[in-house]
Order: sequence, then structure tokens, then C-alpha cells
Amino acid sequence: MEYLTVGYSLLEATIAIFAGLTAGSVALLAWGMDSVAELMSGVVLIWRLKRQENLTSVEEEDEVEGKAVKLVGLSFLTLAGYVLYETIKMLTTSSVPSPSSLGIVIAIAALIFMPILSYKKYILGGRLELRSLLADAKETLVCSLLSLALLAGLTANYLFGYWQIDPLVSLLIVGFLFKEGGELILSEG
Repeated sequence: MEYLTVGYSLLEATIAIFAGLTAGSVALLAWGMDSVAELMSGVVLIWRLKRQENLTSVEEEDEVEGKAVKLVGLSFLTLAGYVLYETIKMLTTSSVPSPSSLGIVIAIAALIFMPILSYKKYILGGRLELRSLLADAKETLVCSLLSLALLAGLTANYLFGYWQIDPLVSLLIVGFLFKEGGELILSEG
């Protein structure tokens, strides 16, 4: 499941970042960077699960699990800082993004795929009692919710020329990322 997450996230990030740069959409670029965070989260989980077979004590398992959760949280916070910077830059330079049909297509694809993947990770994380996998499932769910916000913003720009929704969606993404990242890092004290 994590290899699927990494592969899909790489494809999604590549398309979204390309479309975001082409259209000048900070929301689409930010969403593509969220896909990079999803990719990093998947890589952390692969690392975490591969370590499982070499763990010899509950304390060692707790330590590895804590590191994995903190790394996922750190990926959220790093991304939030970058997206906030790009959003402020867009607002201060009055950059107007172009409509992006490619962005709309990739957002729709994520709305179909990501909730299913999140649910499967959540079920497996609960069954295996892995906080890191549950955190990764939450990251995937956040990605699907952000896909909905992105789709609304891109569609408003595409159909009505309401480009101002682009930075608002970006700020929504930043808020989610700071909240989720902070909670994950603080949960591992």
C-alpha cells in the first residue's frame, strides 16, 4: 500500500507542480507540494515497516514508531512554510493564475483515489496498532480534502475568472498542514 502511495504521489506531484507552474497557480503548486509531503510520508512508512522485522523490544519499537510519526509531522510543517511563502509572494506581486484544465483533472483523480487509499491505510493501521500508519492515513485524508478545495478554486477560476480563490485555497492548505504537523510532533513529545 505504501509503495502505491509513493508511486501515485510522485505522479500526482509531478503533474500538479507542472500544471501549477504553467498556470501560475500557487494553490495548484501548493497542492503538488502536498503530494510531495504525501510521498515523503509514504517513504517514512516504508522505512518504518522495514525496521519492524529487526526490532527486538517494545521500547525499540516505540522509539522507531515515534521517529516515524515525528518525520511525517515535520514533512507537514516544512511544506506549510513553503506554501505560506509562495502564497504571500503571490498576493504581494498580484500574480494572476491562468485557468488550468490539467489541474482540474488531477484534482478529480485525487478525489476518487485518495479517500479509498486513506480508508485502507486507516483500517490496516488500526489492525496493526501503528500510530505512524494512522498518521499517514490522516495525511492521505487531508490530501483528499484539500483536493476538494483545490477543485473548487480551480473550477471558479476556469469558469468565472475568480482567481482570488487561488490564494485563499492556498491559505486553507497552509492551515491544515500547520495543524496536522504540529499535532503529530506534539503527540510524540
